[in-house]
Amino acid sequence: MAILIMNKGTSSVFGGAMIIAGTIIGAGMFSLPVVMAGAWIYWSLLILIFTWFCMYVSGLMLLEANLNYPAGASFDTITRDLLGKTWNIINGFTVAFVLYILTYAYISASGSVIHNTLEQLSINLPERLGGCLFAIGVGFIVWLSTSAVSRMASFFLTAKIITFFMTFGGLFWNIKPVILLDSEEINASYFPYIFMTLPFCLASFGYHGNIPSLMKFYGKDPQKIKRCLFIGTLLALTLYSIWMIGSMGNIPRTEFIEMGKHGGNIEILVQSLGHVLNNRYLGFLLIIFSNFTVACSFLGVTLGLFDYIADLFKFEDTKLGRLKTALVTFLPPIVGGVIYPDGFIHAIGFAGLAAAVWAVIVPALLARASRKKFGSPLFRAKGGNGMIILILIFGITTALIHILASFNLLPVYN
Repeated sequence: MAILIMNKGTSSVFGGAMIIAGTIIGAGMFSLPVVMAGAWIYWSLLILIFTWFCMYVSGLMLLEANLNYPAGASFDTITRDLLGKTWNIINGFTVAFVLYILTYAYISASGSVIHNTLEQLSINLPERLGGCLFAIGVGFIVWLSTSAVSRMASFFLTAKIITFFMTFGGLFWNIKPVILLDSEEINASYFPYIFMTLPFCLASFGYHGNIPSLMKFYGKDPQKIKRCLFIGTLLALTLYSIWMIGSMGNIPRTEFIEMGKHGGNIEILVQSLGHVLNNRYLGFLLIIFSNFTVACSFLGVTLGLFDYIADLFKFEDTKLGRLKTALVTFLPPIVGGVIYPDGFIHAIGFAGLAAAVWAVIVPALLARASRKKFGSPLFRAKGGNGMIILILIFGITTALIHILASFNLLPVYN
């Protein structure tokens, strides 16, 4: 997740699309090749496309409901009015859970990335300490002001995009068809492992919290916002696909098993790609890209959590009040990162479970309730009740898959 600030004077479709793409594309992308290794490239790309479609449509359903309220009305306001207090509490809990679990995930990831980066300079910094120091640094920036976060996030986002194309252009030149097509593995099985991928794919397409913000910039212009959602989510799908092909075309399928055993931390994947490519330039770019990606995601998620905590506990926007907010925001996930530093993959999976509620199930229910109450005079997502049922089935199925996986009731590629 990332932040990109846009003002009304520059509120083009491109600007809104970049907000969506910048929010979606984050450190969670590093989990995708690891968790999708069992399904491998063909099934993985199909699941990514299906998830993109469902998440795009659920965003349109949220937009449909949002358009019946004043520009800037929050997700919380819409849910309370259309679905009632109980659903609003459930929705609020899942939003907070996702933000906390992602903050923990990025502390885990940052410790791994910093350890790997400093190791190239012959400096040995323990992962736990690296994650803690990084979290404290981000906490200081968030404590300073939202504008400080905006400036840092804009820098990291720009650097991330530049290093992405520099890195993955090189990866594509090194793709080996025999690895990408898994030609040497005899009687390989792929289909049973597709189900495990859904929570991670869902978590990798989260942007729904930005829809009320887009309405502040564009007003009640559903067609312009719809184009922003389509372009932004499609850009994310394209970059994810490039990343999947680049990584799976360079690392043999069986090597991902060991990465999964280490919690899927970014350091292991980056090191594996560096060894396989045997190219110091590309290896260095991968390290730089992973640093910018984690920093960008970390800033975006923690700012959202910081604002949520400040509003929930009514902490004042003073130095002391922001210090209280920062402590409540960062202390629990820092403790989690110290106790269990290798939980990146698990955390992303749990984020997918909670996101299935607030980014899929709730938008579908909001669209249904909105149509009954308002008739959707400005915009209606296509597909009718059949599409609402499909999105509900997708959200419920994804949540159930994560629960079944937690009890080891689904096939795992190991």
